[in-house]
Amino acid sequence: MNEPEPTDAAVPSRAETGRVEAFSDGVLAVAITLLVLDLKIPHVAGDSLWHSLLKEWPAYVAYLTSFLIIGIIWMNHHSIFLKIRFVDRGIMLLNLLLLAITVAIPFGTTLVSAYLTEPGRNGNIAMAVYSGLSLAMAIAFSLLWGYALQRPHLLEPGVDVEASRKAFPRFAGGGIVYAVLIGVSLINAIVALIITLLLALYYAFEQLPGSRRV
Repeated sequence: MNEPEPTDAAVPSRAETGRVEAFSDGVLAVAITLLVLDLKIPHVAGDSLWHSLLKEWPAYVAYLTSFLIIGIIWMNHHSIFLKIRFVDRGIMLLNLLLLAITVAIPFGTTLVSAYLTEPGRNGNIAMAVYSGLSLAMAIAFSLLWGYALQRPHLLEPGVDVEASRKAFPRFAGGGIVYAVLIGVSLINAIVALIITLLLALYYAFEQLPGSRRV
């Protein structure tokens, strides 16, 4: 049975959807810019600058990984909102949740940069926090898209709701990988960071035209 079209008074306007996207783009731009603040000029004390730069490799790897992750968040966010015609309070709140997690990624990046190669458990804990943020981000995306799929009147007319619902488990399945990475982080933080970078590269290229993801 087809659901009745909502009246104009029942849904926000298209302009409000644009405001959500514009606000989100601004927040994501700030978050991705904050990452560069973690790249500091190394102190050269009786050592070569090249060697000092090499010792800072955790900061560079963490920066690249986080830059890709936030870029992927932006691409997925854009892809989802191309399918959303109207926003309600639920979508706005879930979108705020996603943004709250995203702006915490620079914090996780700083933790990894500072403690990845530290002796003891500090590097494992730092990487586990970072992986936890990735898991939270994946959950927030799943909640946002899942909420929209349960309210077809908020979607663009051309969206195949049934096909999207069938594909939803695959869309949400990335969270399982990040949950596993929390465990890997507690065993070997460097391996967990490398896997996270490889995942980011994979998802970045999967966003090219022809991608099957949402």
